[in-house]
Amino acid sequence: MHPDSQSLYLTLNRHRYHLRQWGKPDAPLLVMLHGWMDSSATFRYLVEALPDQWRIVAPDWRGFGDSDWNTGSYYFPDYLADLDALLDQLSPNEPVRLLGHSMGAMVAGIYSGVRPERIRQAMLVEGFGLNATRPAEAPGRYGRWLRETAQAPSFAPLGSVEDVAAKLIERNPRLQAGRAMWLAEALTRQDAQGQRFYRADPRHKMVNPVLYRLEEAKACWQRISAPVHWVLGGDMWDHPMAKGVMDTLPERRACFAQLQETVVPEAGHMIQWEQPAALASVVSGFFDCRSKA
Repeated sequence: MHPDSQSLYLTLNRHRYHLRQWGKPDAPLLVMLHGWMDSSATFRYLVEALPDQWRIVAPDWRGFGDSDWNTGSYYFPDYLADLDALLDQLSPNEPVRLLGHSMGAMVAGIYSGVRPERIRQAMLVEGFGLNATRPAEAPGRYGRWLRETAQAPSFAPLGSVEDVAAKLIERNPRLQAGRAMWLAEALTRQDAQGQRFYRADPRHKMVNPVLYRLEEAKACWQRISAPVHWVLGGDMWDHPMAKGVMDTLPERRACFAQLQETVVPEAGHMIQWEQPAALASVVSGFFDCRSKA
């Protein structure tokens, strides 16, 4: 599929949303949801590797990319509401095919259980929930959130676009240099002094005062009626949050009535950057494009 996208702007829950779309307007719809500190630009190389048979729409979540920012903190249920409003505009009468990466996959997974009639198929790429939390963590979490609310965080300057690209490659060793440069431009903006900053609201750095409750997520997953495909990167990464999730994957898997799973070798968390062709093969093999729904 041609890598160039068109920009579309929609109002979703009083926020002006920026979306990228690829493909023919009358082709079957596939909605892609990006992760934390990312944007719809993340899917460019995956889209490029897909056959030209889809209309792909990918929003910048509120507070990321070129979508509106909040005036305060960000909460997970807002993304569920934004996705619900988006699908009401894109496909009001038919269930949709949904692909999410990382945070976008977590939104897609919960939404697929809350609104099972709205989802035809769902692919969750490197997004299977967070670590379980304990109620005893609540006082400290609320205290930290109060401190951060009183003094909002900010982003430090990132240097040149070459510096940003080098950091992306350091974190994603199999990311090609040319792709890293393009992503560095897409994920940052330049101020009047020539410094680059993330194209995102620094308030995303604030702690979420609401604890993640794994049992609630599992209850939502158990209500999913659509086929679900998990995609994991073959390289295990050592983030503390990932370890807790990986240790409990069997109990999470058991929540899904129709689950397939693929491990993409030689890829870390950002599979769509490091191995877009391999991921495109999985996408093409899972999603059914025989109808426009």
